[in-house]
Amino acid sequence: MCWYVLELDVPAGEPPPGSSARGQALLSVFDGKLTTYRRLAEAALAKLARCFPGMRGDWTARAALPGGDFPWDAVGMVRDGLRRRYPFLSEATARRLVRAYGTLATEMLGDARDAADLGRCPGADLTERELDWLVRTEWARTAEDVSWRRSKLGLRVSEAEAAAVDEYLARMPATVP
Repeated sequence: MCWYVLELDVPAGEPPPGSSARGQALLSVFDGKLTTYRRLAEAALAKLARCFPGMRGDWTARAALPGGDFPWDAVGMVRDGLRRRYPFLSEATARRLVRAYGTLATEMLGDARDAADLGRCPGADLTERELDWLVRTEWARTAEDVSWRRSKLGLRVSEAEAAAVDEYLARMPATVP
């Protein structure tokens, strides 16, 4: 069942973008679900294919997401491995980090030897180390970026915690990776 609608608007009489003549097109996406994001993305690219001759075909169904380079039933093993490497992590924190970052959680935690190496925790189990990593790798700029765009931590972050995250992020250099 399709949970989204895609509409490609190419003005009548204009060549599609990507052809030798310059044209404009607008792809509108209506609805969609998190669980169908790959199918939606591939359908969107299929609609845009006429605008971008030479674009390669579907490939995401066979590709692991960043940090998802392990079998679907090995989440527990990845979490346990993270806890062995970083024994100061609680079970809940290790579970959250593996759910959010998969094997990239190790990259994010880096050389941390204890909880103090992760910096302060402004709320919802977020540490300054994780916030730094989100800014560097995912271009997070605000508490909303962190708690809603990248995760659903917003369901657990109080207004005061969100303000503390925003305050921390505001002190960071405004450079884009």
